[in-house]
Amino acid sequence: MYATPPLIDTRVFARLPDHLRMRGRQSRWLDIQFHGKDTGCFLEGPSFDRAGNLYVVDIPWGRIFRISPQGEFSLVAEYEGEPNGLKVHRDGRIFIADYRHGIMLLDPASGNVSALLERNVLERFKGVNDLVFADNGDLYFTDQGLTGLHDPTGCLYRLRTNGQLDCLVKNIPSPNGVAMGPNDASVYVNVTRDNAVWRVPLTQDGRAFKVGAFIRMSGGTGPDGLAVDAAGNLAVAHVGLGTVWLFSQLGEPLARIRSCAGLLTTNVAYGGPDGRSLYITESETGQVLVAQVPSPGRTMYSHM
Repeated sequence: MYATPPLIDTRVFARLPDHLRMRGRQSRWLDIQFHGKDTGCFLEGPSFDRAGNLYVVDIPWGRIFRISPQGEFSLVAEYEGEPNGLKVHRDGRIFIADYRHGIMLLDPASGNVSALLERNVLERFKGVNDLVFADNGDLYFTDQGLTGLHDPTGCLYRLRTNGQLDCLVKNIPSPNGVAMGPNDASVYVNVTRDNAVWRVPLTQDGRAFKVGAFIRMSGGTGPDGLAVDAAGNLAVAHVGLGTVWLFSQLGEPLARIRSCAGLLTTNVAYGGPDGRSLYITESETGQVLVAQVPSPGRTMYSHM
């Protein structure tokens, strides 16, 4: 359908040091997700604070790490949970999508993790995955659990700043990464088991309507995390393919960013002084990769 997009290479920005990798311990999350494979870490959820530090989560071991601009890891928190996604709020608060507990808050100074939203009314979530803030402060998050085409019951939620919780979309087969579209008029959701990125347009009063597939993909396991730049272009992490795809706001492929490490390219975050550095969690090897991408609004077709 489209010409093969140009390749962008990555390099290793940071690697979780050996002394911080878990060995000889069991994790229920790993037992289910990876059949008990001995995995010293599983990094996801990259998000920058105002000082340029990059925060990441370690799902099976309930840990939050902070990575300095020089690529040095430090342990911020360790608790009885399964942190899956993380976002640093503009006011400095750190929000966590915890697969086991729901939406949590992290105090980066003390390392204390506390519950913010554990369930929908009285019903527990299936297993929240990722989260993003709209410009007005509303929090959007996905509830994925172990859903898929065999059980399309995942959901997209919005937690308003006044505390009201809305279920915007039901019956999603594995909702994963989430990002706001241009002007917060829509929400993008990576639907892993459908191997697609869905677009959720929003009415003026905030209801979802005309929900549909925006980008269709193939191979790998499916799209995991995603990020949107200032021009509305999408960076989509394709887990199992060792790739992050760059798409225009029209859904046209702009570039393929290729992992220099493993195949589990799970999540992405824009950073750097000009916002042109894309940081990628490669969960198979416990590393964070980085690639230089085009300036927002500029395509790569002139370089093909």
